[in-house]
Amino acid sequence: MVKEIQLRVNLIEEKKEGTLLFKASKFLKVDKTEITAVKVLRKSIDARKKDIIFNYKVAVYINEQLPEKSDYIFEYKDVSNAKEIHIVGFGPAGMYAALRCIELGYKPVVLERGKNVQDRRRDLRAINQEHFVNEDSNYCFGEGGAGTYSDGKLYTRSLKRGDVRRIFENLVFHGASEQILVDAHPHIGTNKLPKIIQNIRENILKYGGEIHFDTRVTDFIIKNNKLQAIQLNDSKEMAVNSVILATGHSARDIYELLHRKNIALKAKSFAMGVRVEHPQEIIDQIQYSCDGKRDDLLPAAAYSLVQQVNNRGVYSFCMCPGGFIVPAATANGEVVVNGMSPSRRNNRFANSGIVVELDIDNDFKKYEKFGALKGLEFQKDLEKIAFYAGGRSQVAPAQRLVDFVEGKLSSDLNDTSYQPGLKSAPLHSLLPKIIGSRLRKGFAAFGKKMHGYYTNEANIVGVESRTSSPVNIPRKENLEHPEIEGLFPCGEGGGYAGGIISAAMDGERCAEAVVNLL
Repeated sequence: MVKEIQLRVNLIEEKKEGTLLFKASKFLKVDKTEITAVKVLRKSIDARKKDIIFNYKVAVYINEQLPEKSDYIFEYKDVSNAKEIHIVGFGPAGMYAALRCIELGYKPVVLERGKNVQDRRRDLRAINQEHFVNEDSNYCFGEGGAGTYSDGKLYTRSLKRGDVRRIFENLVFHGASEQILVDAHPHIGTNKLPKIIQNIRENILKYGGEIHFDTRVTDFIIKNNKLQAIQLNDSKEMAVNSVILATGHSARDIYELLHRKNIALKAKSFAMGVRVEHPQEIIDQIQYSCDGKRDDLLPAAAYSLVQQVNNRGVYSFCMCPGGFIVPAATANGEVVVNGMSPSRRNNRFANSGIVVELDIDNDFKKYEKFGALKGLEFQKDLEKIAFYAGGRSQVAPAQRLVDFVEGKLSSDLNDTSYQPGLKSAPLHSLLPKIIGSRLRKGFAAFGKKMHGYYTNEANIVGVESRTSSPVNIPRKENLEHPEIEGLFPCGEGGGYAGGIISAAMDGERCAEAVVNLL
């Protein structure tokens, strides 16, 4: 017999050995010896009141043993001589499109503009220390995509797009901790993701797939609205039958290429703003209602905030407890910031994007001449402003939080996790009014929701501009582009995902869609 139950365990009781087993047996009114195993299915923390509660969903096995194997089995077959499906980009969407191709008996040929996870490290070091951006290998481009060296948060609301659990189980199959199957807000960590991604790559190669690094797609060869070939950065042409386009939302050259070739694109609403960085201790004290250091059993506290300001949402995005702010530019001459956390989330700072919803139909009147690329051009301009305000390097413009809201230039700044460094700048006047004025009101409102959040001990760092794609590459119900036969827009770059899990699910869907048409 197996029975699922809900438990609420006080933090103090959690420290006692066997608490879960005792409470389960008491709840079920059975003799403790009849319980052969207890498996935690879900775990979350309720810190809304002074007494912190751990919520558990558990499966209690009565006179039965835990199953030895997962319900999910991943059977890969040798596809060395199978029909090819080309995949452009090797982020989550591209990786899971490739894995699904192998499961379905087709050979994935992956073309990735960047380097493998090991070689990417040198280019990340160059950004942080030398302020030089390799346009093909950086925090956004390379094996594993933007998630590899950014964070590894596995949150998703895409429950209708596919089997979320399948992606989680596959990550565990490739080396992730089983804890991601349990935590309410699972997170792998930027220090552990590279090994998992390497395992995925080795599995794809083991079963006959191909992965070509340092290979940028520079043109699409189209005849009679049918994709015939792709041109690579060495001017070589590669014949193709079907292409899954999984290039991520920072691959601006792809959008520009499609636009030049008059291939249908649509401008898309998105969000932009800044990163805010607090000492982690402040966030812990607010969220856990404690005066000093948090209990060792508690993770670094996170938060989620949203406020309506002048008919637009202002909200936290990609919150990184115990994390770092990183330079996410994909070209020299721009400054972009993002956040990441290691698996232990043990850095002394907490950071989060605080962004403003932008309406593509009403907020970009001066950019209408750019058509479908109007949001992208606005994005570019804001990143250039940040570049010049920071001193024409990867140093980022910054301001203390209260100074930003009150419109004062900060005479000095707080310590930061951002390695290239910060420069005091009047972000309150540099940011466009549609963003800056809403952010200032939003931060003031957040201070009322989280007492202690609104403080000059926090820095505002600009700019957080790569939240999602400002461009949508349309596709039909069968996931193929409406004009170009054989082209399948996929993942975040197409405007169909918003994170690692949703991108991976979309990659699988696109692989299945291609196979259905072959």
